[in-house]
Amino acid sequence: MPRSLRLRLQCIPAIKSSLLRNGFPSQKILAEDLGIAQSTVSHFLNGKPVDYANFIEICRGLGQEWRDIADFEAESALDEVLPISAKIAIAQSSPGHELAVNLSNIPTTKQSIIQPLPAAAPELPGGQVDLASYFYIDRPPIESRCYETVLQPGALIRIKAPRQMGKTSLMARILHHAEQQGSRTVALSFQLANRRVFANSDTFLQWFCASVGQELEMLEQLPKCWELADLIGSNQCCKAFFEQYLLSESSAPLTLGLDECDRLFECPEIADDFFGLLRALHEEAKRRDIWKKFRLIVVHSTEVYIPLDVNKSPFNVGLPIELPEFDGQQVQDLALRHGLNWSAEDIAELMGLVGGNPYLVRLGMYHIARQDVTLNQLVKSSATEAGIYSDHLRRHLWNLDKYAELMEAMREVVSVSQPVRLRSELGFKLNSMGLVKLEGNDCIARCRLYQEYFGDRL
Repeated sequence: MPRSLRLRLQCIPAIKSSLLRNGFPSQKILAEDLGIAQSTVSHFLNGKPVDYANFIEICRGLGQEWRDIADFEAESALDEVLPISAKIAIAQSSPGHELAVNLSNIPTTKQSIIQPLPAAAPELPGGQVDLASYFYIDRPPIESRCYETVLQPGALIRIKAPRQMGKTSLMARILHHAEQQGSRTVALSFQLANRRVFANSDTFLQWFCASVGQELEMLEQLPKCWELADLIGSNQCCKAFFEQYLLSESSAPLTLGLDECDRLFECPEIADDFFGLLRALHEEAKRRDIWKKFRLIVVHSTEVYIPLDVNKSPFNVGLPIELPEFDGQQVQDLALRHGLNWSAEDIAELMGLVGGNPYLVRLGMYHIARQDVTLNQLVKSSATEAGIYSDHLRRHLWNLDKYAELMEAMREVVSVSQPVRLRSELGFKLNSMGLVKLEGNDCIARCRLYQEYFGDRL
């Protein structure tokens, strides 16, 4: 195995563009997220050799299969390779962000996105499924309804599902469709906001407006709108920024996708102000033409367990979308795309273990298609440290370990075979993590894999 790897030259433009699609607006943010030196990320993106382990880690962070983009034929320039010790955390005081890519040189989504290829090498699942991926599975009629709705004046779409069910991938496709029809689009994940952003509503709304303004290259106008914040309040300043600059009469419609909205549920005061603002902006479209150009997609993982005034909540208006698990036919389709000629019994065996969870199904098929494991071996070792799901399961266990109440609630669920009644907030959170299913007011382990693993560990 080589000590170093580098990107194939023809892959560099696509990989640079994928940073923004995966929520990394700069090299620095990607480096901090992975705990890798920023210089290593820069070397990677520019086709220079980097340490083998770092190459694979960066590919994982960008949702890329490293074997598909590595240049195995290039001679390893070992004297250029950064030592393994370069993989260090970046201090908070490191220099300012270096943009991951020159935005002016990136082709528009319309130019760069092509239809899926008729055949493709298996992709290691993780994060958003690329727009051109051969392995995205439609769940009719969800996609078509969303594509139709997002073009309507003042549209609002609410997407809800547990983690790793495909919410961000669906949002990306809705935004792409809107862009194809002439709308400007902005995708904003609240995971990009650091802790200080949630200090108060004023700071949060400034960050929100700055993030959207930066994407639309209108950031310099923001200070003008915030001059009267002490008099009229931050919500009015935010509204004025959109009206005066982002939704001007000469501008195209604006479609805004907000991902990871659950993060605001931990800050009830900010959530009350911000979600009330979103509802008010949505209602403005019913009486003012300027707001008909504003379309909104809200993505969250759990039920809204914070108290919101029914007249100020965006969660009871618009088009509600709740993503289901894959059914047997969709799993069969995915198997064929991986080159697996499976029988109905094979499909039932995998689904008996992981249900129709898109991530777990794809991860299993990826390793089987790569001949890392057989279906029989996968099932037998699934809940062990030697199984292909071990990293996924350990991450869940680590998350539960940080919250005693959630761990105790999960222990209660897997200790019995019948549904268990939990406190509403605990049930919602475990469901948002994807660990349980809600059956009425009760909870049950989402799949046999979780029942067996956590039944043994908790």
